[in-house]
Amino acid sequence: MPHPTGSSIGARLRETRKRRGLSQRELAGRSGVSLSLIRKLEQGERADTRVETARALAAALGVPTTRLLGGERETPGAAPAVADRWAPVRAALEAPSPGPSDDAPTVAGVRRAVAAAVPLAAADRLDQLGAVLPGLLRDAAAVADSPAGRRVQADLLGLTGWLFTQTRQFDAADVALTRALDGAGDDLDVAAAVSTSCWLLLRRGRIGAAGHLAETWADRIEPRMSRATPGELAAWGWLLLRAAAAADRDARSDDAERLLRLAGSAASAVGDLPVPGGFLRAFDARTVQLKDAEHAMISDRPDRVLQLSETISWQGMRPTSNNLNRNRLDQAAARVRLRRYAEAVDTLELVRHAAPQWLPHQRYAQDILGQVIARRRTLTPRMRLLADAVGVPL
Repeated sequence: MPHPTGSSIGARLRETRKRRGLSQRELAGRSGVSLSLIRKLEQGERADTRVETARALAAALGVPTTRLLGGERETPGAAPAVADRWAPVRAALEAPSPGPSDDAPTVAGVRRAVAAAVPLAAADRLDQLGAVLPGLLRDAAAVADSPAGRRVQADLLGLTGWLFTQTRQFDAADVALTRALDGAGDDLDVAAAVSTSCWLLLRRGRIGAAGHLAETWADRIEPRMSRATPGELAAWGWLLLRAAAAADRDARSDDAERLLRLAGSAASAVGDLPVPGGFLRAFDARTVQLKDAEHAMISDRPDRVLQLSETISWQGMRPTSNNLNRNRLDQAAARVRLRRYAEAVDTLELVRHAAPQWLPHQRYAQDILGQVIARRRTLTPRMRLLADAVGVPL
């Protein structure tokens, strides 16, 4: 199908819809997007819409989301208050390397300090991590004149890039991850930094770039299954999952399912063997199950989301796990879609108690709660607490 030539999303939507032979009402029925919004977009009363809405329209029309949007789109980053809170970490990241000192840190000492900081990230204790990062970044820069020191610094920069991505400070995340790649010690270190970079691109709304980067590196490091180590399989599996996430958001469900099946093969080969490298590299069959549930939600199959989630064993998983809480958001979104609003609020409450420092940075949670609030005449005290926690205006 030729690329629509219109200069606005409304013009591209109208042209694509007509080529498909659909009326506005038929498109609304297929996509789940309101007829009034489709009319406003096509008539130019609305110049833009959320990526999720564009994805629903694109899926109904059988075209990639990026084609309907006219290319990539940058999503909003952190609010000024969030950026101010993390200013010391950004300043330490951008500071020049310190000169010689009588009390210079050692590579072994910095390595131990970085290892002690990782559990703060794994437990979503973001504020505590932010407090120790400025000093750690300065010390890591001071030992980066040796190969061992550069590798320690690269590990810390990868963690810093993850934190900035989590808090939606996209430019700072890009700086940290680019430098982590420069100092990576081996292919597995590179793959870990690339995987986080793909997540960064997805959060920024750069769907095509994320998919291309993930698939390129997945092809580059694809291991021989018969002799691959758990670390190699996990690195490959994560890149496949990032590529699947990009395909999903681009309304290419068949590609997403193919990539998820490949990731499932990697997880089967890993089995119960431990994956070295900490929580950012952890990968097993449960990881893929969680992404399968995410795929079902993006594909607008809320019943399937809940069915898949019920089959996942949480034994041994931390209650503050990002993957667990991301799945809980999918469950909440599914319950909203099924008009089970009280259950959706219960699920959001679980996340608020489990990961109070993680939740405010999830735009997904804001969207879910916003849909609940829009359907209520009066709000319960719990809803007001949740609105404060995720930043939804009342």
